[in-house]
Amino acid sequence: MSTRSNTPLAPHAAYPAPSAVLELLKPVTWFPPMWAFACGVVSSGVPVLPNAYTAIVGVVLAGPLVVATSQAINDWYDRDVDAINEPQRPIPSGRIPGRWGFYIACVWTVLSTLVAATLGTWVLIAAVLGLLLAWIYSAPPLRLKQNGWWGNAACGFSYESLAWITGAAAMLGGALPPLPVLAIAILYGAGAHGIMTLNDFKAIRGDREMGILSLPVQLGADRAAWVASAFMAAPQIVVIALLLGWGRFVGAGVVALLLIAQLAMMRRFLRAPVERALWYSGFGVPLYVLGMMASAFALRAFAAG
Repeated sequence: MSTRSNTPLAPHAAYPAPSAVLELLKPVTWFPPMWAFACGVVSSGVPVLPNAYTAIVGVVLAGPLVVATSQAINDWYDRDVDAINEPQRPIPSGRIPGRWGFYIACVWTVLSTLVAATLGTWVLIAAVLGLLLAWIYSAPPLRLKQNGWWGNAACGFSYESLAWITGAAAMLGGALPPLPVLAIAILYGAGAHGIMTLNDFKAIRGDREMGILSLPVQLGADRAAWVASAFMAAPQIVVIALLLGWGRFVGAGVVALLLIAQLAMMRRFLRAPVERALWYSGFGVPLYVLGMMASAFALRAFAAG
């Protein structure tokens, strides 16, 4: 895949319009980390209302700043591919002229870091790690997105685990969250590897032509579907076991019921993964993220107890 910095663009103006910048930052992608951050807020056991400012700033950090940065970085380094597949995107269409896509990514990186620094040491560390993953996911020479194993792991860890840990740390005054919170956050981030794989089924042909080794390209659709399902189900089983071990039976029961419903949907998905990946993303993944919040409330009770 080409990532030449001298790609001919078609600037229509000297500066990008605000609407084009907003499109570049892709607000539709902000929800998953904002939800994970909210799970971190809940799991901290700290009352939300007296700390509303911290919670609000943290949600902005998770979505409109860190994830928006990752979207700008991705669009800049995918501009050659987008010029072929999605020429209407802000950069190849010229609505983000010249090197403004790169400049916006750099500015958002700095702004995200400055905001994170106001929320404490561990929030800053988590945000910097997330920003680093955003750069190495899209930018050469590492460009983790070229391989589904590494790229999906980076996204899952950044979008779910780091956002969750950041939310808890922010509410704890910048301190490192307790081990139960860290464990559940990391498990749900691992499961998100499977969610990211679901997104790859719609682009198998294009990924194969462009040399992107997504799991459906590497393993074939059927095997990739089994891997995605296993990645999503296994961490939830561990979450249930941990909650049971901690005596949080209600939380464990809720997660178990949600997992049973997911497993029923997985059976249908596995029979026709290419045709039903989008369907499972729409109906199965919401159950997964509801389980995240159920676990967060169980951890809140753990912290309170």
